[in-house]
Parts: sequence; structure tokens; C-alpha cells
Amino acid sequence: MASRDPVADLRRIAFLLERANEATYRVKAFRSAATAVAALDEGELTDRAEAGTLAKVPGIGEVTARCVTESLAGEEPVYLRRMESTAGVDLGGAAAGLRAALRGDCHAHSDWSDGGSPIEEMALAAVELGHEYLVLTDHSPTLTVARGLPPARLRRQLDHVARVNDALPEGFRILTGIEVDILPDGSLDQEEALLARLDVVVGSVHSKLRDEGPRMTRRMLTAIANPHLDILGHMTGRKVAAAGVGDKGHRAGRTRPPSAFDLDKVIAACLEYDKAIEINCRPDRLDPPKRMLTVAVEAGCLFSIDTDAHAPGQLDWLGYGCERAALCGVPVDAVVNAWPMGRLLEWTGSHK
Repeated sequence: MASRDPVADLRRIAFLLERANEATYRVKAFRSAATAVAALDEGELTDRAEAGTLAKVPGIGEVTARCVTESLAGEEPVYLRRMESTAGVDLGGAAAGLRAALRGDCHAHSDWSDGGSPIEEMALAAVELGHEYLVLTDHSPTLTVARGLPPARLRRQLDHVARVNDALPEGFRILTGIEVDILPDGSLDQEEALLARLDVVVGSVHSKLRDEGPRMTRRMLTAIANPHLDILGHMTGRKVAAAGVGDKGHRAGRTRPPSAFDLDKVIAACLEYDKAIEINCRPDRLDPPKRMLTVAVEAGCLFSIDTDAHAPGQLDWLGYGCERAALCGVPVDAVVNAWPMGRLLEWTGSHK
């Protein structure tokens, strides 16, 4: 297959990024790479692409090197294909399409922890929204401020969910789960035998969010490698101003900067262990930030678009996450809660 023009491809990507009003540093990365590639003679360019050493050339990074290699192979770079697929697309329409594809919500709380409503009310609200399933993810015991569930209470909740499921409309099911704390050493805050019984495990950092980057990175990598964890919840822990958004344990208007960690290593671990990154829909979280979400999309990660609802009406917040996902070009098949329930459970079961 004849090669494409890598310089033209890099410049086209930069143009599309500019048109989308993306961050200047991202545009500059592609324009700088185009300049660096143009300065290389054809032989050196081909040799470096074959040897995998393009990223050692000043002005060329790992992402842009991958684009050049794909272009030289006669393939439209994946990055360019993603940008072209969203260029000129009505983001409102794309977000609506994503929302319509979602079959459930993998992160929701009840009054068994810090939510405001009984499990039954949360389930019926999900039914009214057209969900096929709702994963109940109340907190784990260490998060005492949120009335996290120690093992005995979690066992009682599992029995209760089984009874509730028997009374719910046919075609809908509450899936058992937990939002388990990722402890400072990276371990998960619940008995392993109980975690193994759950359908879906969301793991989140709630403490020592200002830890230094290397320590936080080790903590997250250890958790991602744990076979019981399926979804990395609100990965940066940030809070953004969202006037009017508040509920038990979530004060409106409170802000918090994102935690520091090595994003590339965390993404690599999610890919290695087949884990999903949550796109948290809460207006006071919107986590991860767009720049991080874009990097994860480019890497080929899986995602779960979740409301983190603490009340029935908040289950309708999925649109906020779908807007961000559409803006960053998240493919619908990479969203685990757009999958049928059987496929979702097969995926989570493969981790144990």
C-alpha cells in the first residue's frame, strides 16, 4: 500500500484541533511534529519509523510518532480518523446518540450509605428512564462519613437486593456492586470473598487526595491490577464549581483540584488489565478532565459513563457525561454500560 503524506496528515490534525478550540499545547504538538518530519530526508524518516525511534527526534512525541508511522504505512492515522469523524458533527446529536445507546448506570448510591432514597426508589426511577440495569454501588466501610457498608451490612444488602429484584418489572435488574475505597496502599476496602460475589466493582480514591504524584500513581496501579476492580471511579477526585448541585455529603460550589499521578502509567494499566475508566457525570465532578479523557480515548481505553447518583432524579444526569464523551470522540462500543447486560457481566466476570 502506498504511503500517505505524514506532514499533511499532521497538519490536518492540527487544523481540526484548532477548529475544535482544543488546547494550544495540543495543536502545537502536531504542528511541531509536522515541521520536524518535513526536515527529515525520506530515508531517515522511513528507517526511524521501522525502528520505532521517531519519538527520539526533537519535536516528535509518542502520539505524533504513531500518526507518522500509520501514515507511512498507507493508513489514515487513527487520531486523524477520530478527528474527521467528529468534525462537523452536531455534538448535541452525537451526545444524544450516546445517551440513547446506554443501557444502564454502573455507579449509584442508596440510603444504605450516603444516598437519599431507598434502593426500591432508585430502581424504579431507573426503570422509568428506560434502563435495563442499575448497579448499586454504596460505599465501603472506611468511608464512615458516607456510612460505608461493613461486610455484615453488605451481606444484608445483597439479600435485600435479591428480594427487590423479584418484585421489579421484567426486563430490569439491579446489579450488585460497591464503590470500594482504594486505600493508601492500593488495596480495596472490603473482604475479597464479598468483592468476588459482586457483579460490578467501582474503585475510587476518597482519602489523601493531595498525596505526591509517585505515591498516588503506585496506589492507583495496585488497585487497577486487583482482579476484583472493574471500573476506576472519578479518577482525579476533582470537584468543580456547580451552583445548585448538592446532596448529602456533596456541598454545592465546593471545589478541589485534581490529584497528581502519572496518567500514562494509569492508562497503560487499564489497558493491560482490561479495566474501564469512569466518565463521571456529576456536574460538580465532570471527571476526568477533557484533556485526560482525550488521551485515554486515543489510547483505546474502555469507559463507563456513570451518574454517581445519590438521588433518583440524578440518574438523569447521564447527558452531562455523554456530552463530554461525544466531544472527545469516545466510541460507543468502548462504553461498557452501552453493552447488553450479559456482555457487561461477562466482562466483569473475566477479571475475577
